[in-house]
Amino acid sequence: MSLIDDELIKVASLLGEDEAVKIVRSLVKLKEATDDAIANDTGVRINIVRKVLYKLYDKTLVACTRIRDEKTGWYIFYWKLQPDQLDAFVRSRKKRTVEKLRTRLEYENAHNFFVCNKCGDIRLPFEEAIESAFRCSKCNSQLTDSDNSKIVDELSKMIQKLESELME
Repeated sequence: MSLIDDELIKVASLLGEDEAVKIVRSLVKLKEATDDAIANDTGVRINIVRKVLYKLYDKTLVACTRIRDEKTGWYIFYWKLQPDQLDAFVRSRKKRTVEKLRTRLEYENAHNFFVCNKCGDIRLPFEEAIESAFRCSKCNSQLTDSDNSKIVDELSKMIQKLESELME
């Protein structure tokens, strides 16, 4: 298997777990196949094979060719991987992630946060903390000011890393 095939398998595992990995491996091996052939090769039920193939198709990671069966009149779909689309898929996911991280960074920069030192899982922005009179809703202890500079730094680093990867 090539490096691109390995990357396609990683993406498949993100999209559909074990079944998707089996299906992508089958397509790597068979090059082009019907959903029936893939189901027979993998041992995955046909409806799951189709579901995963449609997911991969929506992401343009597989292509299909439709041929009409002369005897039955039914269409037969032949599926094949499109490894050349992998880079575009990864880039679009990274761009979406950068947008989400930027939104989170703006939120972190725009708010002061308060935490409960006893519970540890309560973290409220100032607006919500003031509504509860700076008291924890679980244990009623006093909320304390929280420094979110580490979160801001981590978010900034992640954004820079992804943006530099997108520049490549």
